[in-house]
Amino acid sequence: MTTERLDQPRALRRSLRPHYDPEAFGRLSEQIARFLGTGRFIVYMTVVVSIWVIWNAVVPPDLKFDPYPFIFLTLMLSLQASYAAPLILLAQNRQGDRDRIQYEQDRETAERNQAEIEYLTREIAGLRLALNELATRDYLRAELGRLAEELKESR
Repeated sequence: MTTERLDQPRALRRSLRPHYDPEAFGRLSEQIARFLGTGRFIVYMTVVVSIWVIWNAVVPPDLKFDPYPFIFLTLMLSLQASYAAPLILLAQNRQGDRDRIQYEQDRETAERNQAEIEYLTREIAGLRLALNELATRDYLRAELGRLAEELKESR
C-alpha cells in the first residue's frame, strides 16, 4: 500500500529511477541508528572483532581467511562505518524535522495562551472597574446607619 503525500508533486510514472518509500527507509535508518548507539552494539562488535583477530592469529595458516595485518577486517569495519554515518545523519535530520514541527506547534500554543491571558486580564480589569462603581454590602450598611442616625436626630 503506497501513500501519496499531498504536499509533494507527483512523480512521473515513466521514471527509470527505482521507487522506494522514503518514510519506511527513514524509519529503518532510525532503528539502525538507535541500535548503533547502544552498549549492546559495542559488545557485539567487540566480540566479532575479537573472534576475528583470535581466529586469524591462532588457527593453522591454511584455515586463516585474513592473515596478520587483517586487511579484510579493516575493509569490513570501513564498510560498516561508511553505511553507519549516513544512516545516523539521516536519523538526525528526521529528528530535527520533528523538533522543528514540535517547536512550531509549541510557539502557536504559546501565542494562543498569551492571547487568552491578555483577554482574561482585560476582563478582570473590566470587572474591577465595574465593582468599584457598585455599592458593596458594607457601604450600604454604613449609609443606612448614617441615614438612621440623621432620622433620630431630626425627630
